[in-house]
Amino acid sequence: LAALLGNGLIITTIAWDHHLHTPMYFFLLNLALLDLGAISATVPKSMVNSLRDTRDISYAGCVAQVFLFAFFMSAEYFLLTTMSYDRYVAICRPLHYETLLGSRVCVHMAAAVWPSGALNALLHTANTFSLPLCQGNAVDQFFCEIPQILNLSCSTSYLRELWILVASISLYCVCFMFIVVSYVQIFRAVLIIPSQQGRHKAFATCLPHLAVVSLFLSTGIFATLKPSSLSSPSLNLVVSVLYSVVPPAVNPLIYSLRNQELKAMN
Repeated sequence: LAALLGNGLIITTIAWDHHLHTPMYFFLLNLALLDLGAISATVPKSMVNSLRDTRDISYAGCVAQVFLFAFFMSAEYFLLTTMSYDRYVAICRPLHYETLLGSRVCVHMAAAVWPSGALNALLHTANTFSLPLCQGNAVDQFFCEIPQILNLSCSTSYLRELWILVASISLYCVCFMFIVVSYVQIFRAVLIIPSQQGRHKAFATCLPHLAVVSLFLSTGIFATLKPSSLSSPSLNLVVSVLYSVVPPAVNPLIYSLRNQELKAMN
């Protein structure tokens, strides 16, 4: 409910206030849409099952859940990378901001994010459900999570899984390096601003995005690299909630608290 309310308010505010029709808020609107999609792909079904005191989900429903969740999470990571470029141009090349990030360019960048996430999700979903499941059909999680589904497989087709994993990690690393390089340039530019007020204003425009990126990456990395020796049903549940539920619910709060224009509208 917090995620629905927070992201819904951001979408409504940006859509209705023409003063917020700028590249930064355009990307923020896309982020709110992706957050709504990510949490809607998993939590509603879990809530319904809880009310019915069941854990059942159809095979088609599980496939759809895996695809949608992977799609929204991948697209969000690509969008956060795009947003780092927006902050880089705004801080390091302010005189060229309207030229480099015009409305058409922003639309094209956003249009590239969504199909890229869909393609990445399609590859992972197709690979996951092409493997035979020979160890039952009980997923020990509150939604159809890819690692839990792979644990049910007895396939020996490790090479195909390895190539998809390597390709995904390589893509994610490129995005991560782009974000790091962007913020290195941003911090260098901010530190040479002569006035303290100017530095504070520049940092204030970047801190929400940096906080969201840190939350997204820290929860995702912890879930991925968690040692198998620490695995337990309760810990797996907590970790899954951290990366699937917490970011969509907290992101609107981060942007609203650090952004004076959104605070004024809300």
